[in-house]
Amino acid sequence: MAVDPIESFAYEFTTRVEHYFAGLMQAATRVSHSQLEPSLGGKLLYAGELDAEVRALVIAANIAGAASITSTANAAAAKQAMRDGVVDFLVTSLDEALRILKNEIRKRETVAVCVAVAPEMLEEQMQERGVAPDLVRKITNAASPRHRASQVQALAAQQDQLIVAWSVTAAPALWMPKLDAIALSCIDSENGGTRRWLRLGPRYLGRIAQGLRLLRCTGQIAADLRTQIQQRVEIGEIQVPVKLCVSAGGRRESFTFNSLTG
Repeated sequence: MAVDPIESFAYEFTTRVEHYFAGLMQAATRVSHSQLEPSLGGKLLYAGELDAEVRALVIAANIAGAASITSTANAAAAKQAMRDGVVDFLVTSLDEALRILKNEIRKRETVAVCVAVAPEMLEEQMQERGVAPDLVRKITNAASPRHRASQVQALAAQQDQLIVAWSVTAAPALWMPKLDAIALSCIDSENGGTRRWLRLGPRYLGRIAQGLRLLRCTGQIAADLRTQIQQRVEIGEIQVPVKLCVSAGGRRESFTFNSLTG
């Protein structure tokens, strides 16, 4: 029996990434040069130890446009992050990391670098070199390179926001981009952060959530999206069943749409 992405680890992990993305977008709206799509291009995030939580944060930073640096002495965890596309480079020293980061930050490009050392060692080296990140996950030590940075908060959906998730039963590489386009058509240009999430989220989440999409939105957008998906499926434009879930305040409502012509 196939695993339902909306009931799986993919849903929980994507939700965690989205919460960090929402927090990063708060920072992006203060510094972005684009009014239509906020970005953290040119900013550096120090994420700390590359554990499960930081994997989600680094992916969120990729979607938000930031450069990020993280570290771990756990070789297996670092290599798995590379295989999953969470980080772009795995290096053995801060000097190697800075050569990559400086170039990409200058170009305002996204990049994620992991240094294969313990976080305490990396922080000491960053302090000695005067490396000052713009954003951090935690601020715990005033002597560390974190203490002048802005702390990133994971932000859950507010009371007036819904979480809409959708998945298909087969061929996600074919059908999910078509559903993405439908979702984007429901989001106006003023919701630049939401559009960025929809546009870039699938690229950086990669195989972790290839058959799943998740969106924080208003009730009106959720209703429009549900109607649009149902219509496109029923007329055969989307030729696979689509499951859609709408969550709010701990409650979840599920729908499955099937073609009337199939």
